[in-house]
Amino acid sequence: MPTEIELLKALVAIPSVSGSEEGIARFLAETAGQAGLDVVRDDASVTMTVDSGRPGPTLAFLSHLDVVPPGEGWTRDPFIPVVEGTRLYGRGSGDAKASVAAMTLAAADVLGALGRGRLLVIMGYGEETRNTTMGKAVERAGRVDAAVVGEPTNLGAAVAQRGLMMADLIGRGDQRHAGYAGDGGAFTNAITVLARDLARLDGLVNERTHPILGVTTVTPTMLTAGVSRNVTPPAAKAVLDIRSTPAWPHDELAQALAARLECELVITSDRLVPCETPARSGLLDAVRRVQPSLVTFGSPTCSDWVFVRQADAIKCGPGTSRRSHTPDEYVDLPEVTAARSFYAAVAKEYLA
Repeated sequence: MPTEIELLKALVAIPSVSGSEEGIARFLAETAGQAGLDVVRDDASVTMTVDSGRPGPTLAFLSHLDVVPPGEGWTRDPFIPVVEGTRLYGRGSGDAKASVAAMTLAAADVLGALGRGRLLVIMGYGEETRNTTMGKAVERAGRVDAAVVGEPTNLGAAVAQRGLMMADLIGRGDQRHAGYAGDGGAFTNAITVLARDLARLDGLVNERTHPILGVTTVTPTMLTAGVSRNVTPPAAKAVLDIRSTPAWPHDELAQALAARLECELVITSDRLVPCETPARSGLLDAVRRVQPSLVTFGSPTCSDWVFVRQADAIKCGPGTSRRSHTPDEYVDLPEVTAARSFYAAVAKEYLA
């Protein structure tokens, strides 16, 4: 059986940009099988099972096999893993192949050591896109009572996670030769209408504050308008990136925004709902018994947690989130080794 570092190197060396995960899925399934795990590879995931043979809850370890494209600015080949000091460089090294390697080998480490229930390790595809397969994989897995989502958190535990709602904010107006914009009569400039609403966005829904994540933010990220340099447009559009918290369910948030803005609000995506660990979390209690110095925090980034949001869950893994998707992405190798031991200990403690 490879070490967690050897497995991580092998995973990074297999390019797996979203949509091209077949090679890495096949390799991981073969590796897990050789380690003695019960493995199923299908169109939604590579899923490994450790069954105690005794009744009890199901704990799931979740992560993903895909990575974002390398992009520009690299000083190393993104798909040739390079170790420099205690760091391993390569695309996906932290997000999230370090979690994949540590979770896979932790499952092998607890074979025959679980007191009850079962452990599932579910590695999905397409997480970095709208086409994540984790929802399908979790549905096929059956009941999940608790889950650890493997994402780079420096092995701190995210106990709340922002949601993401995307919307188009559309101002309507009159198309007119700009030379006649000052003429009398009814005339509306779509850009001006949109600009008034954009100026309202800061603090627009601040009355609800989450104790960990704070306020919901509404951020314009793209603007589209214009027919010609001397023509007022009939429409102007801003794309809004709305980072929600559990204090604002998405349906209520959409209603509040629509009521407070002059322009038309079109919700284009609301599936990435905010998540949080239950107040009385048996999983978090088990994690703290394993790691008494555990640091908890609220995560600003989305993940496959949304697909196990009804379960008792946290997000925790090796690596630094701020290095995700960057040139020269890296992970600190001592964290990967610590993660393998951590995941195995959590599985044995929760399923004792």
